[in-house]
Amino acid sequence: MLEVIRSDAAPAPLGPYSQGIKAGGFVFVAGYLGLNAETGKLAPGGITAETSQVLENVKAVLETAGSSMDRALATFVFMTDLNDFAAMNEVYAQYFPTNPPGRTTVEVKALPGGALIEITAFALA
Repeated sequence: MLEVIRSDAAPAPLGPYSQGIKAGGFVFVAGYLGLNAETGKLAPGGITAETSQVLENVKAVLETAGSSMDRALATFVFMTDLNDFAAMNEVYAQYFPTNPPGRTTVEVKALPGGALIEITAFALA
């Protein structure tokens, strides 16, 4: 059975997808940009601010699903410039201080709206 997850604390979907899906004891979180749920705008301040906002969005969806960041199994990070990796990693480490999930990080040519980063996550429900 699939359960669609909807959190008011994370930006609403910009297309035909769900913020998250809970199924089979797992939560699958959509890829998030550093958009603020209230303003609909990217967090100002570059990669550090965007990374923090992205992870707040992921956290909101996980918590709405009854999960949490410490139950994350894997994240997938898409960045437009891997030269920003160290700054992203510093913020990322604050959200996963112990037993961080597996992670894949890749550089992409572009992200919607000029975003610098997008992150998706899979977690235990």
